[in-house]
This record gives sequence, C-alpha cells and structure tokens, in this order.
Amino acid sequence: MLKNVKWFFVVLVFSSFISLSFDKRKTPTEKLPLGAQAPELVLGKEKQPLSLQAAKGNYILLSFWASYDAASRTRNARLHNVVSDDARVEMISISFDRYQSVFNAAVRQDGISDNVYQEMEGENSEIFKSYDLKHGFINYLVNDRGAIVAKNVTPSELASLLHQAEKLMPAL
Repeated sequence: MLKNVKWFFVVLVFSSFISLSFDKRKTPTEKLPLGAQAPELVLGKEKQPLSLQAAKGNYILLSFWASYDAASRTRNARLHNVVSDDARVEMISISFDRYQSVFNAAVRQDGISDNVYQEMEGENSEIFKSYDLKHGFINYLVNDRGAIVAKNVTPSELASLLHQAEKLMPAL
C-alpha cells in the first residue's frame, strides 16, 4: 500500500511540473504605469473635461471611490483630511455611486465638499475604463505636467511624498 502511494505521489509531482512548463500565459501589463500621462477626465454629464493641469510644482490627487466599497470610501475621506490642509495638492474625488441620494449622504457623512463629482455611468463610464478600475478603486497622484507619480497612496505615504518633493524644490 505504501509503495503505491509513493508512486502516485511521484506521478502527481511529475505531471504538475509538466503542466507548468506548458503554461504560456503572459503576465498582464499595467495599463497606467508610473510616469504615464493621466487620461483626460470627462464625466458623463459634463460637457467640459476636468483639468489635470496643476499649478507649477503642485499636484492633483485623483481619488476614485464608491459608498458601497468601504475601503475606498474610508481612504478617500482620510486623504481629503490630509489634502485639505496642503496648498500643494488639489484633490479631485470621483464617486461611482449610481444614486444621487446615496452619493449626497456619503459626501455629507465623510465631510468632503471640494471637487467631489459623481459618475453615474459606473462601470460603463469612460473614466472607469481609462483608469482601469475593474480591479478596485484606487487613487493617482499626478504632477503639474499631468504625469502619474504615485498610485494607491495612503495618507502617510502622501505626506512622505510631499515632504520629499519639498526637499527637492529649490529655495526661492
């Protein structure tokens, strides 16, 4: 009996190695890597695109969230609290809530009010597709030239990035 189990195990391991050698799947490429230009923001209802051009030396933080996604909503509110006290960062917060009443309640409860937009087209919107949000709501830090300099930053990482940028800026 033990002899048969040992051979079964050998065959199983050998067949696993063979099957792995035929796996030709490629690793998926990242749609928006660091350094890439941030896609234009045009909301479903808006005629004019939202500008991603920050003042010289400043940043725009794009935060994508929805009230039904607790992690993204919490991260958005915490980032808003950090950014509200820093003139170097303008935050654009975009919610994918489909109902106006849910969106309004979330904005009121989270205490966010500046540059908050609702994209009611959800997963069908151009923003959802162009920012590759199918893998979850994330945020992007964009520099004054419209290039992505950081992704999925936490409030502490944002503070650290801004501190580093401050050191690199020449004294006026």
